[in-house]
Amino acid sequence: MNPKVDTIVALATPPGRGGVAVIRVSGSHSKAIAETITRKQLIPRHATFSTFLDTHQHVLDEGLAIFFPGPHSFTGEDVLELQGHGGPIVVDCLIHRVLELGARLAKPGEFSERAFLNGKMDLVQAEAVADLIQASSKQAMRSAIRSLQGEFSKKITVLVETLIQTRLFLEAAIDFVEEEIDFLNNHQIEKKLSDMIHQFIAIETSAVQGSLLSEGITIVIAGEPNVGKSTLLNQLSGKEVAIVTDIPGTTRDLVREQILIDGMPIHFIDTAGIRNSVDPVEQEGIRRAKAEMAKADMVVFMTDASLSPPKKIELGMLPSLSVPILVIRNKIDLTHELPHVTQENDYTIISLSAQKKVGIDLLTAWIKQLAGYTATEDSFSARRRHLDALSRAKHFLLQGQQQLQEHNASELLAEDLRQAQLALSDITGEFTSDDLLGRIFSSFCIGK
Repeated sequence: MNPKVDTIVALATPPGRGGVAVIRVSGSHSKAIAETITRKQLIPRHATFSTFLDTHQHVLDEGLAIFFPGPHSFTGEDVLELQGHGGPIVVDCLIHRVLELGARLAKPGEFSERAFLNGKMDLVQAEAVADLIQASSKQAMRSAIRSLQGEFSKKITVLVETLIQTRLFLEAAIDFVEEEIDFLNNHQIEKKLSDMIHQFIAIETSAVQGSLLSEGITIVIAGEPNVGKSTLLNQLSGKEVAIVTDIPGTTRDLVREQILIDGMPIHFIDTAGIRNSVDPVEQEGIRRAKAEMAKADMVVFMTDASLSPPKKIELGMLPSLSVPILVIRNKIDLTHELPHVTQENDYTIISLSAQKKVGIDLLTAWIKQLAGYTATEDSFSARRRHLDALSRAKHFLLQGQQQLQEHNASELLAEDLRQAQLALSDITGEFTSDDLLGRIFSSFCIGK
């Protein structure tokens, strides 16, 4: 069977025991499978109560059967939904029966992939389906719904249309240069480029917020032993996720916890205290800590403010990092200080007490500021690949603007506009490689 046109089946509801389980079937065999299992002619888009029969006409289950003829279905193909009882054995028997009738098990995200390939939604909307399912806050849910309804796609489409129109005029002027036809003078082109750049900036701003809402950022909590790293993680999460003792080196492995800050998911990683150690287990913990720092979006480096005399902040113990570093002077309850923020050697230093939960609000405010997050109601869900495509498109646009201003090179500008258009088309999936599609949809849940 052709993997793009054969019939697929999967459980569309979570596995396990429940009141109802929904089995989804999509493909050309769906109608025949429906008639064989129910022994009925199903009315399109009507829920029909029926028994579900096995090969020997024994009853496997009973429930509702709904048939959606293509193209008026989620995937654009014939789709069958069997809504039966939510028991694992019942579900397995029903799926096995569908497989006997010519279907195969669906891969993760294959229903959404078919909806995209059949023009039922663009790639941004398909990804928004997964973002909506995985939303960890109401803000992320609303953001995903806006993308699912086409808000992000519409903005990209407007930009692409503007690029196409500008390219048409440029390329016509290049092709008919001997006719001395003034399709667009340089001032008009520069005005169009300037307007497009402003549109890019506005879309990027919203896309960054959407990406932060859907994917969040990863922050590693680092520092020497006994400076309060685990205490800080526990206070941020509101529960005892990390062991806290007075014994240096208590944390040896990585402790991970996701925390929401104004709807933005933050993936915090508590790490082993960094110091010179002969203990091979502690050495491995330190190695893992440094490896996580290199991959993080931000590092929170903690020090002990109560030491007398004050110890110099040894940022040199960190690996070479290209991410923002927030320095925390912890335990100010022992020095009788009020929480405050200072700047020193290009680093932001926040003085707080993790144990007393004093100054935590300063930390969360600075995390949002460094991440570039502002809670808004008009953001749409976006992913890092979208930000990368927008960045590439803007780069070509700025490069083309420079070519026009400095060299009056309309041919080079036309090529830069073409490259910008291709980069934007990656977002909606108009020109997207099969390899990229495979990576995107493989991250979806099975049955969606």
